[in-house]
Amino acid sequence: MTPSLRILVINWLDRENPGAGGAEKHFHEVFGRLAKKGHEVSALVSGWAGCEKQVKLDGINIHRSGSRYTFSVTAPKYYLRHLAVHQFDVVVEDLNKVPVFSPLWTTSPVVLLAHHLFGTTAFQAASFPIALGTWLLEYPIPFVFRRTPAIAVSQSTKDDLVQRGFSAGQIDMVPNGIDLDFFTPSADGSISKRPTLVYLGRLAKYKRVDLILEAVAELVSEGVDVELIICGDGEERNSLKAQIKQLGIAKHVRMLGFISEEDKLETLRRSWIHVLTSPKEGWGLSNIEAAACGTPSVVSDSPGLRESVRHGETGILVRHGDVSAVAQALRQLLKDESLRSKMSIQAHNFAQRFSWDGCASGVESVLKRVVAKGS
Repeated sequence: MTPSLRILVINWLDRENPGAGGAEKHFHEVFGRLAKKGHEVSALVSGWAGCEKQVKLDGINIHRSGSRYTFSVTAPKYYLRHLAVHQFDVVVEDLNKVPVFSPLWTTSPVVLLAHHLFGTTAFQAASFPIALGTWLLEYPIPFVFRRTPAIAVSQSTKDDLVQRGFSAGQIDMVPNGIDLDFFTPSADGSISKRPTLVYLGRLAKYKRVDLILEAVAELVSEGVDVELIICGDGEERNSLKAQIKQLGIAKHVRMLGFISEEDKLETLRRSWIHVLTSPKEGWGLSNIEAAACGTPSVVSDSPGLRESVRHGETGILVRHGDVSAVAQALRQLLKDESLRSKMSIQAHNFAQRFSWDGCASGVESVLKRVVAKGS
């Protein structure tokens, strides 16, 4: 048996945090599996009002410090006071929001796990002061992590890191996974009688759900009785509700908020098309979840998304921000049952390449190599 590792993961959130999303899904699926394999896994994350400061989730010892907006300041202090004594074999900085520059204040070898960097898209995701701070904090990443091994969840993220000054040989690419036993097509292959679209994700400004609503309005104006189901919540909820009213499509949109995994599965299975129009993603996890259920996607031709959807095979890529192109792609798939069925089969087959077990094994291999090299 190979010796177990003592791993510390630094991530902004854990899965119980009200703001948790895809990166936290990745964090728990991967490192929960490593804990189950016998590795000692701890995590330093931010907290929120009323949360427990220390808990154990999925076999991971969770330490919560500060809040979403103070974590970069409180994390180093908490580490030095409570965690440095543990002498971890490796520290993983799970970069999803902004970096905390762990190589500057931890004593163990560091691996950077990068989902995606915002770049200028930060200004679409937050108010100007926060976006500016995010953009400025990303600038030193190549300098602080210049000797740090890195894991990218997609080729797009790897390319982004290389463009910022990382060497290609410094970065391993380990794609995200999904639960292939859970996300499957319905047994009878049935879908909703009414043409149904689905969006899964946070209702954040940079996700550009407004583009989907405009495309739906275009289809409705042509007499297409389409329904859009929006699953997720966030700061843009009220703005999107106002847009729905302004566009006059209230009878064609359902906003479900957060839903259970079981409800998500059922929604993906019964929907005709999954839609995602963000300008940049680390990977586009919902694209693969939809594909595994046999649901093709219409998405922006954006970094990350263009890897989790194969144009003309598992879905359609459209120029980001082009509402007419989104409407046309939706129109094509809604009308062409033969094409939609063909893409459904191809999407399901494509999704079989991506499992959480494979993702966890890939991350584990990198961590073991880094530890072995430093010992």
